Amino acid sequence: MTLTDMHVKLRQAAPADLPTVLDLLTRTELHTASVDLGAGTYWIADLDGVPGGCIGLEHGQGVSLIRSTAVVPEARSQGLGRALVRSALTHASLRGDRTVFLFSSEAGDYWTRFGFVPSSAAEIAQALPDVPQVRSGLSKGWIDEELVWRLDLPQVTEVTQR
Repeated sequence: MTLTDMHVKLRQAAPADLPTVLDLLTRTELHTASVDLGAGTYWIADLDGVPGGCIGLEHGQGVSLIRSTAVVPEARSQGLGRALVRSALTHASLRGDRTVFLFSSEAGDYWTRFGFVPSSAAEIAQALPDVPQVRSGLSKGWIDEELVWRLDLPQVTEVTQR
């Protein structure tokens, strides 16, 4: 499968898309336990009308958490993940977020390409205590075992009309 030969559409997920997101995460061996489409903003990448990737952004006050970033194996290394990440980062910036966090113990090299730097479980727990993935990590005790990453976003300034 080559993405250049396909119609690729990034769309915001609706509540009815939960089974699609869960299927994409399961197919890519990612955790599904705390996925809640109502707790943030999720996107699905459709490849010729077939879901091929997804990403989620859970929101706090001036800060968000990227989660559930998945691309099906046959569509990897073609820029689809990068497009999903850029969409999430653009959305975070437009909503006025100062910082975006994520958990990733296995893909740190990938996230550093976007400017993410190591952070701590304490920092993410303080910044985003009420988002589903952080609540799950705190209640189930896995949060201290995960690597936490953060990206400080450039601030968008308001443009005034004259």
